[in-house]
Amino acid sequence: MGVVTYSQEITSVVAPSRMFKALFLDSHILPKIVPGGIKSVEFIEGDGGVGSIKQTNFGESSHIKYTKHKINALDVENFYCKYTLIESDIKFEKIDFVVYEVKFVALDNGGCICKMTGEYHSKDSAELKEDGIKQGKDKAMGLYKTVEEYLLANLDACA
Repeated sequence: MGVVTYSQEITSVVAPSRMFKALFLDSHILPKIVPGGIKSVEFIEGDGGVGSIKQTNFGESSHIKYTKHKINALDVENFYCKYTLIESDIKFEKIDFVVYEVKFVALDNGGCICKMTGEYHSKDSAELKEDGIKQGKDKAMGLYKTVEEYLLANLDACA
């Protein structure tokens, strides 16, 4: 099994506590933020803590109907989450599973840097192409920017 790792950083003017809360602790609000893209977010196992399984159901226009993630680590005080993509309706021919780590680091200006790492674990010795991984990275970046815009327009949200 091979592993391809990518890292990226996104800078935000929103405080790390609010970004973390919107994306991980109160993720059930994501359908309100991205109404056409996300239908619902629900825990199908657990209460949101370590070991919980979260299912995200996507809108009609998405090429993915759902994903399931298992929370491996959650550090609320340090705005850190590690989770594994364990299931999707999309059949991954070359990918066995994907592990993500996300950490929000405070900046002096009140904003934050979101540091994301993804480990793509391939089946057998399959070669993973950068193009497919890049599409996923771009979608994640788009979601984070949409959440940022929502939080800037709704100062009481996730406060």
